[in-house]
Amino acid sequence: MRAIMSVWDMILWGVATLFLLMTLSMLYHLRWAKRLPALDNLKPRGLRVSAVVAARNEEARIEQTIRRLLAQEGVEMEVIVVDDRSTDGTGEILRRLGEGRGVKPLRVDVLPEGWLGKCYACHLGAAEASGEWILFTDADCWLKPDVIARALKVAERESVDHIALTPGVPAEGPAVQAWHLAFLLTLGNWFSGVNRDHPKAYLGMGAFNLVRASAYRECGGYEALRLTVLDDVRLGLLLRRAGKRTRGFIGGDDTECHWSPSARGMIRIMEKNYFAAMDYRTIAALIAPAIGFAVWGAAIVGPFTGTAAGWGAICGMFSLAWPAGKIASRLGWSRATALLTPLIFPVLFYAMLNSAVVTLRAGGIRWRETFYPLDALRRSGIR
Repeated sequence: MRAIMSVWDMILWGVATLFLLMTLSMLYHLRWAKRLPALDNLKPRGLRVSAVVAARNEEARIEQTIRRLLAQEGVEMEVIVVDDRSTDGTGEILRRLGEGRGVKPLRVDVLPEGWLGKCYACHLGAAEASGEWILFTDADCWLKPDVIARALKVAERESVDHIALTPGVPAEGPAVQAWHLAFLLTLGNWFSGVNRDHPKAYLGMGAFNLVRASAYRECGGYEALRLTVLDDVRLGLLLRRAGKRTRGFIGGDDTECHWSPSARGMIRIMEKNYFAAMDYRTIAALIAPAIGFAVWGAAIVGPFTGTAAGWGAICGMFSLAWPAGKIASRLGWSRATALLTPLIFPVLFYAMLNSAVVTLRAGGIRWRETFYPLDALRRSGIR
């Protein structure tokens, strides 16, 4: 019995050490995970920006999205909205808004073979873009009026071709905030890599991918991303491979997007993404969550052993609240929310596992009412 307890203590001390190393790593990488800086009264040159929005059944938010794009300060805006086979009132809203200045509505009635709906819509929109910069943004993403000008100022100051901002969420409750903090913690090394110009680092975000038009066309753009589920992230990869430089920032209320207010909704939103992020590798998608559950489970059980090792494991797990608190402060949220973040990670592991199981069981993904076979996604994805 004493030998068994000794082994269990070693495991728990190992878990405590692992969590401490994770916390220190996150704190290190978060030094480069900042908010988009203010303009400091310095206006960028009056550049022309073409915003490309792929919309399908977005009648609830699309009008406000477009109006906020048109209201951007310090830039000349062109808004190209591609209606991807919508069956609700999206088309009518676009027709009405298209009668004004600055909006160019396009419509996709039939999706060509070998394309994801969103990728094809972005491809069509970019082909019509006349701006020096192209902003790819989601149809439910509401931007602050100075965010594009601020991003362009950073691009001008640091001579980069791509600015990416993470999607922000309204502070609707502690659970949603904790989920968002956990999500941003997983991106810490991505921010660190691109903002330090690491040669293998890349980043892209569907909420805000601002790309120099010449760089977009040089890297192959959406023509090269036809069947890529994580098109926003892989666009960043294409740009990196073309030798272009990226800067990434925490979006927060600069890029407010509509996410589900419940954990179940969050899991559903990520259903198509997590397995794609693992390049549809089944073994990795099953083992990674299993390891996560085991490590977090050991930490939760730790205090019930009544040993120093057990308490060390649970304290190590809650040390993740330290970097989470730093992000909360940058978002203007209470640091108290960060205390929930360590408990959210098992939900992320479940979402990862669920993504793999649902995709494998269906033999593919259904996105925007179109089914895409898994074999085709595996063959055509950018890695």
